[in-house]
This record gives sequence, structure tokens and C-alpha cells, in this order.
Amino acid sequence: MNSRNIRAVARKEYIHLLRDFRSLYLAFAIPLLLILMFGYALNLDVEDIQTVVVDLDKTPVSRDLIRSLNASHYFRVTAFPRDTGELIEYLDTNRAFMGIVLPRGLMHDLRADRETPVQVLIDGSDPNYASLTRGYITSFFSEFNQRQLEGFLNRKGRDVLEPPLEGRIRVWFNEDLESRNFIVPGIIAIIIMIVGALLTSLVIAREYENGTMETIRSLPLDAVDFFTGKALPYFFIALVDVLIAVAMGQLLFGIVIKSSFWLLVLASALYILVALALGLLISSVTKSQLVANQAAILVTYLPSLLLSDFVFPVVNMPWILQKVTRLIPASYYIDILNGLYLRHLGLARLWPSYAVLLFMFVFLTFLNLRILKKEGL
Repeated sequence: MNSRNIRAVARKEYIHLLRDFRSLYLAFAIPLLLILMFGYALNLDVEDIQTVVVDLDKTPVSRDLIRSLNASHYFRVTAFPRDTGELIEYLDTNRAFMGIVLPRGLMHDLRADRETPVQVLIDGSDPNYASLTRGYITSFFSEFNQRQLEGFLNRKGRDVLEPPLEGRIRVWFNEDLESRNFIVPGIIAIIIMIVGALLTSLVIAREYENGTMETIRSLPLDAVDFFTGKALPYFFIALVDVLIAVAMGQLLFGIVIKSSFWLLVLASALYILVALALGLLISSVTKSQLVANQAAILVTYLPSLLLSDFVFPVVNMPWILQKVTRLIPASYYIDILNGLYLRHLGLARLWPSYAVLLFMFVFLTFLNLRILKKEGL
């Protein structure tokens, strides 16, 4: 390894980056936009469910039920249709996600201790959202029934019966159950793949297309120097993007790392190296910038977004895809980020993911050097 040769190749790549505004745009502008878009726009929390209520009873009990429904941060009563036909129109035109019909005689039936059916219509076009909505409205009616039962027993002069089993629930790691707390750290993995793999997938292919690869072969330059010099500028750019993402996550969204910051830097450095090695490997194999760019999107960006347990849970995927996720570097990096940001874990618990990233880097580097040596370096 010759440090002078490495500096020369790295300097050439830096100059190209400064001259190519598109590469700088990919390196800095897109990561910032992704943080803002994913942080603010991507929200998996179910709140303020648009609800319309048909109150056919119009009694103090029905009005109390509506007030309780609207007081919950899960529901927001937006309209009061006159009948079920108008309610269905709200659902059909996507002006409401849930409709509730309170029947005539609701208060009378409750006071007479009779079973009172209440119709609830939920838009099932989004199954996940509908499932959560059904769970929330079921819980709401259970609490309402409990209050009605307590009122009935008080009127009869009886003591309220305590349930034989009481579940005392405490949420760990993400106490507020906000999806932003794992989305913002997870987007760092996507940013590194954009800066690392997508940009480096073009650098060697560009040498082939410009016809400069023959000149490079004639220089006193070996495969290690060429590989290291090409990767070095993008390593520092990606590391700067990681630090910017961490700072933005803390300043804009209040997401603070619970564990060691230096463990985050170490994990990021390993993941960046894997991304760079993967991007350079794609560039060496394809020898075409267009093909390399498309291959990088298919091999790096999309799997990191879809198969890394970032947005879509791996446990819900078919078993064959669950096996494939073990080959995705982002899966291990996101596992480390969750441990550092949410679980306050240290290296003693996270070292397997670190070891896998290190192995991936060594393996991909070996393949890169072997291909470059076959090309005459």
C-alpha cells in the first residue's frame, strides 16, 4: 500500500466531486431531504381518526358518549350525519374513516339494563390502520361500559367489583410509542446507502466509459491503492452525513442516543465501509454508469428500505424473505441503531451485528481486489 498513490487517487476523486454538482446533490441535499421527509411525513402512529356519528337518540347519555369519544386523542368527531345513508356517503368519499350509529332508545335501554347494540363502520381499505382503529374503539366501549356498570352499582348501593386479573402494562424503550423514535435513526441506514453505494457504483464504471482505465493500468498503481483512493472521499462524506443526521434528529425531533456515541461512530464506520465496498464492486462488474446506477438501486437502496426491518417488520414476511434479510447489511446496522438509541445496549450485547458488518466488509473487499487484479491493477 502506497500512501502517495492513495492520496493521488483520492484527490482526483475529490476534484471530480467538486466539479459534478449532481454528485454533491446526492451526497448532501438528498440525505437532508430524506431526514425531513421521513421525520415529519412518515408517521405510523394512529391518532385523530376521522369519525362521524349518527345520533338518533339525542339524549344526555348519547351526548356524553360523543364527548368522551371526542376527548380521546385517538378519535376526532368531524361531522354528525342525519342518517346512515349520509354516513355511508362520508365513508365512500373518504371524508371519514369510521362511522358510529347510536340507535334510538339508547339511554332507555341502558337504564333498563338491556343489551344495546351500537353500529360501528370502519374503512378497511388500509388493513393495518383499520385493525388498530378497531382495537381502539373496542377499548373505548369497554371503558364506557365499565363506567356505566360503576354508575349502576352506585345507584343500587353496591360496591364495585374488582376484576380478578389486572394487567399493569409498562412500555419499555419507546415509552411514548412514537414511530418517529425508530424511523429517524433508521433513515441513517438509507442515507449511507445513497451516499456510499449509489455514488461509488459510478466511479470505476466512469473510468471505463471515459477510456481512462487503460491509463490507470499503465501507472505504478496496485489494486489496494486504487480501491482505497476511490473509497476514501466517499467515506468522509458519508460520515459527515451521519453526524448531520444525528444532530438533526436531536435538534428537530428530540431523539437522543441513549448509549455510547462512539459505538454509533464505530457502527457507522463499519456500515459505510460495507456500502462503499458494495458500490465499488457493482461498478467494477458492470463497467457502465447507467447499468451500475440501476443495479445499485436494486441491490442496495431498495433492500435497505424494504427488507431491513426499518418500516416493514421482518417477522411478518414469508420465511424465504426472512432468510434473505440476513444478507442485507442494513438489517444489522439498524439492529445496532435500535440498541444504541432505544435500548441503551453496549458492545457486549451488540457485538454479533458488529462482527457481521466487519465480515461483510472483508469479504466484499476481497472480491473487489480480486476483480481489480484481473483487470490488470
